[in-house]
Amino acid sequence: MTALHLHLLSDSTGETLEVIATACLAQFEGVEVKRHFWPMVRSEGHLDRVLDDVERRPGLVLYTLANTTLRRELEQKARRRGIHAVSALDPVVHALSVVLGQEATGRPGRQHALDAAYFARVDAIQFTIAHDDGIGAENWDESDIVLAGVSRTSKTPTSIYLANRGFKVANVPLVPEAPPPPTLFSLTHPLVVGLTTNPDRLIQIRRNRLLSLNQAPETEYVDLEAVNAELAFARRIFADNGWPVIDVTRRSIEETAYAIVKLCNERVDRRETAEAERE
Repeated sequence: MTALHLHLLSDSTGETLEVIATACLAQFEGVEVKRHFWPMVRSEGHLDRVLDDVERRPGLVLYTLANTTLRRELEQKARRRGIHAVSALDPVVHALSVVLGQEATGRPGRQHALDAAYFARVDAIQFTIAHDDGIGAENWDESDIVLAGVSRTSKTPTSIYLANRGFKVANVPLVPEAPPPPTLFSLTHPLVVGLTTNPDRLIQIRRNRLLSLNQAPETEYVDLEAVNAELAFARRIFADNGWPVIDVTRRSIEETAYAIVKLCNERVDRRETAEAERE
């Protein structure tokens, strides 16, 4: 089996780039692909860090960069480092042919190899919807990811976004008056991630939510002291359990999701490294 490290580099979320890569890889058989996602690359310093990692795990770099200056930097630095980097779309199939040493089959029906991924994504979405807002604790260990945080820290929309990427996600509200079930603290399979935010921003979001429901906007739900206590309660849980934490204050749902995907990839890399060392 041919092994390939595929680095997907974008100055946006990289979602389109991933779809293109998946469609092109469907043209090749007997390939074990390790994907590395590099979204939101918007500075030369960030680009240099990515290229350093590419040198440690050499393979093919597929990129979409709208910034012409950054694109030129990538092309020049990749050339100097001997890194094979190509823009996405038309050159993708040709580049994979070169790196993998085989011609694209071009056979009708090869796209149906993606059916399994499609159904896995549907399954992930159904699982995620069924395990929203603390539901189904008995199945949380079947998740790929569990998101924990106080109310209105974007747990549900982030979960749905990740589910559309094929991840089974459960999300758990952290409420001081009703601590989560012990199950949350004994999970072994999923990556548990804590979501937090700035209290002022959280109050604004909560107040807008109350207004949209025609409810009184001045309750303990939006009281600064109560909100700070909630966030402190959540932070203690995160710290006590050693969970990674993402501050969603200035992040879009897409940015939060990609930060979580990166944590998942890093976790897999650590496990693979540990297994290799044991062997």
